[in-house]
Amino acid sequence: MLAPAVTSFLTAERLEHDPRQHETRRLRLFSGTANQDLAREIAAYLGVPDGPRVIKRFADGETYLQIQESIRGCDVFLIQPTCAPVNDHLMELLIMVDACKRASARQVTAVVPYYGYARADRKTAGRESITAKLVANLLAKSGVDRVLAMDLHSAQIQGYFDIPCDHIYGSPVLVDYLAGRDLGEVVVVSPDVGGVARARAFAKKMNDAPLAIIDKRRSGHNVAESLTVIGDVAGKTAILIDDMIDTGGTICQGARLLRQRGASRVIACATHAVFSPPAVERLSEPGLFEEVVVTNSIPLTDDRRFAQLRVLSIANMLGEAIWRIHEESSVSSMFR
Repeated sequence: MLAPAVTSFLTAERLEHDPRQHETRRLRLFSGTANQDLAREIAAYLGVPDGPRVIKRFADGETYLQIQESIRGCDVFLIQPTCAPVNDHLMELLIMVDACKRASARQVTAVVPYYGYARADRKTAGRESITAKLVANLLAKSGVDRVLAMDLHSAQIQGYFDIPCDHIYGSPVLVDYLAGRDLGEVVVVSPDVGGVARARAFAKKMNDAPLAIIDKRRSGHNVAESLTVIGDVAGKTAILIDDMIDTGGTICQGARLLRQRGASRVIACATHAVFSPPAVERLSEPGLFEEVVVTNSIPLTDDRRFAQLRVLSIANMLGEAIWRIHEESSVSSMFR
């Protein structure tokens, strides 16, 4: 069950352009198979049905897709996070785009709540692929006119696209949830130096809460060693903020370090709950986290849920962004 969240931009002023009060006959939504529950929530917010389509697999694993209504001249939004299995969902999205372009859609926007392959955003050693750029090229070459993404692993990825890319953030949903909690004295903690900008922006929204940083070094992929905490966390509620939680090694080591430094409570917040094994076992360790707060950008099966987990819906935020793109109005003003 999703925990309630009232996003900060859903104000009385926003209701004056409620999409349900406008003509939406040229707005079309279609979802892939990656996160159909989220797509249905977005459709309900917009008052536009999740369009009919057939997606099936041939015996050899190839994907077949057919759009089952006319979209000629329409503004089409394809909702598909490229989460696990990443290659299948990415290929499915490319096939959906091709089908829409061949059906004479006016504009095709790929709505990618979670952008897979984003961690390889630069070369850190010789002869490596920059897959974040490769995926951006694939989307553009497939015929996508623009991309709507949420909490990219690094801001530079937005510049990898040769087409418009609207980058939005899950932080308003997380902040609104935490604002309803009695947290006492708060300190926002970045789990590594690379996440300082994200943590600083989050701390500003948390009534200019103080900031702390965990100095971390990696010895390999998905292997992290946390060394020390820069900042005062003793007796405070520490909010560890990151864009994603994959195996949970980084954020759990950070939480143990914060406990050792005297933090009274530790809450983990992330937009994307990747939760690759053994993340659930690590995150559910007794006495480590009071809560682990994530969004539904990636669907979570029952075997990846645990007592401390809270899942917030980003459907209204994505729905609002979709409507603003369709109406050719400002998306960035949602976060001012």
